[in-house]
Parts: sequence; C-alpha cells; structure tokens
Amino acid sequence: MELPKSFKSQGEHKVCKLVKSLYGLKQASRQWNLKLTHALLDARFTQSAHDYSLFFLHQGDDIVIVLAYVDDLLLTGSNATLIDATKTKLHQQFKMKDLGNIKYFLGIEVLSSTSGVILNQRKYVLELISETGLSGSKPTITPLESNVRLTSLKYDQTTGAQGDDLLSDASSYQRLIGKLMYATITRPDISFAIYILSQFMQHPKRSHWEAATRVVRYLKGSIGQGIWLQDKYSTTLTYWCDSDWAACPRRLVIGYAVHFGESLISWKSKKQHTVSRSSAKAE
Repeated sequence: MELPKSFKSQGEHKVCKLVKSLYGLKQASRQWNLKLTHALLDARFTQSAHDYSLFFLHQGDDIVIVLAYVDDLLLTGSNATLIDATKTKLHQQFKMKDLGNIKYFLGIEVLSSTSGVILNQRKYVLELISETGLSGSKPTITPLESNVRLTSLKYDQTTGAQGDDLLSDASSYQRLIGKLMYATITRPDISFAIYILSQFMQHPKRSHWEAATRVVRYLKGSIGQGIWLQDKYSTTLTYWCDSDWAACPRRLVIGYAVHFGESLISWKSKKQHTVSRSSAKAE
C-alpha cells in the first residue's frame, strides 16, 4: 500500500488508519465474519454454540436455518414466508445473489426427490481418482484388506520380517489422506480405513500408500453412493455403538452411528483416549 501523492509531502514517518477493512488483508476475513454475525443476530437469529457458522431462528413451530461458509450462505427452513423475509433482511445489508434451490455446495451434490434427499460427492471423488492416476485401475470391493496389519516400525516384532521403505515424499500421502477425510462427509463406510491410515502421517511407508490408494479404488467402484435422508416425520433417535478390544493392546477402537428416524445424521470411528483394563469397561 502506498500513500497518495498529496500526503507524501507531509512527512515520511506516517501511517494510514483504515476506516474499513480492505479485501486481501489478514483482518478482512475476521471483519466480514463479525459483520455477518452482527447482521444475523440483529435479525433475532441465534448462533449455535457447537458451530459458530450456523444460525437459526424459531418463530412458533417454524424454523429458519442459515449456514455460512466465508461469503457463501446456505438458507433453509420449514416456512417459505420466513425464508423470504430472511432473504429480504440480508439483501438490505449485503449485495447478494439468489442461486435458487441447492444443487452443489462445498463439493457435495444435493439430489432432491419427493421421498427425500441424497447427499453424495460424486464429482469430488472423480477428481480425486483422476489426480491419483487411478482412472484405469480396477475397483475393489472393500476399503482395506482383511486382517491387514499396518505398522510404522522398520520390522515386524511378531514375525521379525523386514518392513518396507519410507516414502520419499510424505506430503503426497498427507494430501491424499486429507482429501479422503473430506470424502467421509458422505461416505461413512471409509471412516475406519481413514482412521487407520491417518496414524502414519508423519512417516508414511509404501505399504501405507498402497492401502490409501486401495481406498480410492474402493470409492471408484461405488462413486454414486452417499447419504440418504428420508422425507418422513420421526422423533426417534437411535444410537448404535461398538468397540474392537483386540485391535490395539493398549487402547480400544470405538465406532458409533446415530440415526434420526431412518436417516443417518452422525458417525465416527476413533481410538479412545483412556486405557480400558477389561472388555466390560471397554463396552
């Protein structure tokens, strides 16, 4: 940034105080977020305590939800009149463009029908397959091989067999795992495989890379799969959980899935932080 010519003659040791944030500065994104947040709070929206980019407004039995990602807003609700009123309030403070019904958002395709909504990442997965050079490879039917033992040790302490070499470029493995992590948004079936592979981010070996590319080949065989959210009224919340005590001698692996009615809304596969001394305590 340079001073205007009329100010240069007044001294060299002067700075400019910005009245408003400029695009591209470090503070610009923060200032934009504050302005959007204040605008929604002034419109009587409530900011979620679990996700600061999520805002909702209750009016009687109806609700309007606004999800913000940088300068992209996803607006939905149970009442068309409230949705239109929210759009009008936002238009009064920001220059906005209404793109209509959602079809594609942050790499996620939204396919609507009379019986529900399907969320998938078909385009994202196709780009991932192309980037990894596996367009001509054969798909697999499972994310990981059965009874596979991946380790970061130079040799297997159980069998004494020599391990494989480290990858010369660890960043390629790290980027691939990061992209696969994003694919778990609509593909819970690869959550366990990504949990296993993400443990070798610092010093990945060739066997780890081959296991990661196997997950990509598994996605290739089921590109169109995703999350099915049914259009059925339900107040039933079902929670499924399980643990694998034998997978790790020190800490067990847990997994859970939460269904709202018949729709899957939350899932996870991770290693517990605490050490369980018995299978009863583990469950």
